[in-house]
Amino acid sequence: MESENKKNSRKVVVVGAGAVGATYCYSLAQSGLADEIVIIDRNTDLAEGQVSDLVHGQPFFPTVSIRQGSSSDYGDANLIVITAGSAQKPGETRLDLLKKNASIVGGIAEDVSVTNSKGVMLIVTNPVDVLTWVALKRSGWEPGRVIGSGTVLDSARFRHFIAGHCDVDVHNVHAYILGEHGDSEVAAWSMTHVGGIPIDRYCPLCGGCPGWKEERKSIEQKVRESAYHIINAKGSTHFAVGLALVKITESILRRQNSVLTVSTLLQGEYGISDVCLSLPAVVSDTGIVRVVDGPLSENEKELLRHSASVLKESIASLNVQV
Repeated sequence: MESENKKNSRKVVVVGAGAVGATYCYSLAQSGLADEIVIIDRNTDLAEGQVSDLVHGQPFFPTVSIRQGSSSDYGDANLIVITAGSAQKPGETRLDLLKKNASIVGGIAEDVSVTNSKGVMLIVTNPVDVLTWVALKRSGWEPGRVIGSGTVLDSARFRHFIAGHCDVDVHNVHAYILGEHGDSEVAAWSMTHVGGIPIDRYCPLCGGCPGWKEERKSIEQKVRESAYHIINAKGSTHFAVGLALVKITESILRRQNSVLTVSTLLQGEYGISDVCLSLPAVVSDTGIVRVVDGPLSENEKELLRHSASVLKESIASLNVQV
């Protein structure tokens, strides 16, 4: 009976006990999604401290085992979330982090692969798209099982700013940011809906802003600069990304088939191949079930291809390391 319970338990291993990893664990513990949360960090004192701080709150959230672990925990994990890496500094772009974090994430991916884990690997460390590609290549796993957090957070920011501008509940806004989680990201206005109405039809009905095209540019800029603004103000981003990771986790552990803009390997979509970036994708317990090849304008397709080319340039610089 004990072995059967263990087999059916939902185990999440989090690699990296810094601000993002710890905040994710904090949010995950309160969600009731996981039966077991295992924290791994090469700074064992930090991992131990985070575990102790979390377990002292156990009387206040659903029952879940939280403990410090090691690479041996990868084998039976449903989900391995990699947040380990160098933090983004003020004034530093996500792509500046590439060389520092590629060897860290690549090494962890190899450690995971040798355990014959059947779970899903979720990459969070920035620059997430390139590092998702690195983890995929270093692990040797099939593409759908190695995914990045991608633009799930960017899309949430997009929805937030649209909702604020239109003065509607954010839950009534459906909108996606595609491409790189970074400066070349693409706002998919052609896939944006407010209350089920395409944004291009909603705006004339609303009539609240005659200069809507200029407002679009302003919203895109706010989304693109959000991380930089927060990092300059407080040093890092971790609250919203922690919640975004819980949303991805929910779809995996509960087999929800949610459509999320996670980063995944493209294999011909929009004429793009051999690069990881974000498109709407159906996410379940096996990772990516399928990519939603939605309708984009010609300009959006061109911007997406540009985003892919930016990421491919970064990947090319890693040939020796990968």
